[in-house]
Amino acid sequence: MAKEPFEQFAMPDDIRAFVEQSVQQARTAFDGIFRAASQAIGQFQSNAQAARHGASEIADKSMAYAEKNMEATFEFAQKLMRAKDPAEVMRLQSEYLSRQMQTLSAQAQELGQSAAKMVVDVAKPKS
Repeated sequence: MAKEPFEQFAMPDDIRAFVEQSVQQARTAFDGIFRAASQAIGQFQSNAQAARHGASEIADKSMAYAEKNMEATFEFAQKLMRAKDPAEVMRLQSEYLSRQMQTLSAQAQELGQSAAKMVVDVAKPKS
C-alpha cells in the first residue's frame, strides 16, 4: 500500500515541540524588537517635530528682525538726506549706531534663548 504523501516528513513529537517552542521564542523576540523600534521611531519623530517647531520659530524671528533692521536703516537714510550740516550727520549716525547695537544685542539674545529652548525641547524625553 502507498504511504501517505507527507508521511516522509513526519517528525517525532519531541522535535516538533522543540521547533514550535523555537518559533514562539523567535516571535516573542521579534515582537520585543519591533516594539523597541516603534518606540525609537516615535521618539525620533517627536524630537524632529520639536526641532522643526523651534527652527520655524527662529526663522520667523530672524525674518521679523531683518525687516525691523531694514526699516531702521531706511529711516536713518531719510534723516541723513535731510541733515543740514556735517555735525547733524555725525549726531544722526551716532544715534543710529547706538540704537542698532542695542537692537542687535537684544535680537541676538532672544535668538540664543530660542535656540537653547529648542535644544532643551528636543532633548526632553517624551512619554
